[in-house]
Amino acid sequence: MIVNRVVPNIRSEAVRESREFYGLLGFEEAMNLGWITTLASPSSPAAQISFMTGDRTAPVIPDLSVEVDDVDAAYAVMRKSGAEIVHPLQDEEWGVRRFFVRDPNGRVVNVLSHR
Repeated sequence: MIVNRVVPNIRSEAVRESREFYGLLGFEEAMNLGWITTLASPSSPAAQISFMTGDRTAPVIPDLSVEVDDVDAAYAVMRKSGAEIVHPLQDEEWGVRRFFVRDPNGRVVNVLSHR
């Protein structure tokens, strides 16, 4: 399994202000679905940060997202390990396949692959 990127997800009601603040560091809006906005570095597109007001299909806002090359394999590994699956593996309408798992620190990790 290959990790393509890791993105911190910040719960925020100040998305516009956050976009402006991180824009001072060179980040630009890469995605905006209304409930999640992702900023990326134009010079290093995998350097990203997301701001979320909620999650459209999941019961919690994940603390971070880990994009892998094979989300089905990652799901199988996590289930076999006995890790707590917080949100089941599913295809989302915005083009990702994902699940949420809780890490040993209690953090919720969104594990995903693009379809």
